[in-house]
Amino acid sequence: MDRPIRILVVTSEWPTAEQPYRVPYLVRHVDFLRRAGVQVDVFPFRGARRPVNYMRARQQLQRRLRETPYDLVHAHFGQSALLPWPKRLPLVVTFHGCDIQGVKRPDGRMSWGGAVLQKLSQLVARRAEAVILVSERMRCFLPPSVHAPVIPMGLDFDQLPEMSQEDARRQLGMAPSEKLVLFVGDPNEPVKRYDLARCAVDLLNRRYPARLVVGWGVLPRQIPVMMRACDVLVMTSIQEGSPCVVKEALACDLPVVSLNVGDVPVRLDGVEGCEVCADERPETIAASLERTLRRGGRILGRQAVLDLDERLLAEQVIAVYRGVLANASARTRGLAAQPMAARVE
Repeated sequence: MDRPIRILVVTSEWPTAEQPYRVPYLVRHVDFLRRAGVQVDVFPFRGARRPVNYMRARQQLQRRLRETPYDLVHAHFGQSALLPWPKRLPLVVTFHGCDIQGVKRPDGRMSWGGAVLQKLSQLVARRAEAVILVSERMRCFLPPSVHAPVIPMGLDFDQLPEMSQEDARRQLGMAPSEKLVLFVGDPNEPVKRYDLARCAVDLLNRRYPARLVVGWGVLPRQIPVMMRACDVLVMTSIQEGSPCVVKEALACDLPVVSLNVGDVPVRLDGVEGCEVCADERPETIAASLERTLRRGGRILGRQAVLDLDERLLAEQVIAVYRGVLANASARTRGLAAQPMAARVE
C-alpha cells in the first residue's frame, strides 16, 4: 500500500471537556500513530452501560463508515468493538483488561454486567481480524483459537520531566520533608479501591508518619510531576490490564508498592525498592509501604521500561494493520480469481 493507512479508532473511553484527564495513554498512542504516518480519525462515544447509547452510537458510526473511506477499524476496549457490526471493514480490537477479564466488584466477585461484557468480548475476539492484548496475563481469558500479540500502551519519554524531588515539591507547594504516598486514580471508582489504600496508609501512620496524596482531577502532564515529588506509588486495584501509572512511576524512578494485578509483577521484577504485596490485606500493604519508605531514595526504574517507548510500540501496531490489510487483499484476489459458477455455489 503506497498511500498512508487510514484507520478509524472507535473507543468508549476518550477525554471530554468535563474530564480532560481521561485515558491519556490512548490519546498518546493515537498521537504516535499519526506521527508514524497513519491517518487516524477517532470515533468516541459514551456507553454508560445503557443499551440506547450503544444503539445511537452504532447508527452514527455506520453512517460515518458509509461516508468516509477507511482501510480498517481499530476498537479499543471490547465494548467498543460491538459498534462496527455488521462489519464493513477489517476489525482490530485491543483489549485493555476489564473488558476481556470482566468487571469485578470490590469483594472480588464478578459483577453481572462484567460477566456479560466478558462474554461479548470473547465473541468479538473470535470474529475480529486481529486481536491485541496489553498484557500476557490476559491471554487465559481469550478463546484458545485466537492468536493475539501483546502490545502494551507505551510511554513518551520526552514528556516525562527531569527534575529533583525538591523542585517538584516546590512546584506543587508540598512540604519538603513530609513522606508522601501517591495514589493515582478516581477515588470513586470501585475497581481502584481507594478505601483500601486509605486504610493501609492509616495503619502505616501508627508506626511511620506519611500522607496519602491523590492524583486525580488534574491534567495528565501534572501526574509525572507528582511522581517526582512523592516517595512511593501505591496501587490497590482489584484488577488491571497493563496499568500505565506503574510504567510512568518506573520511568520517573518512583518506588512502587502494588497488589498482584495485570503485568505489574513483570514490570517490577528485578527493580530494587519495589514490592508486589503477598496478599490484599491492608496490614500487608502497610508493611510494604513502610519497608519502601524506610529504604528511602529513588529507584533505577527508567531503564526497566525503555522497551515501552511509544515509538516502538506504535510500529508494532502498524505491523498488525499491515498484516490485516495484506490478508484482506489476498482474500479479495482469491475471490476474484474464482470462476463465477464456483462463487455462486
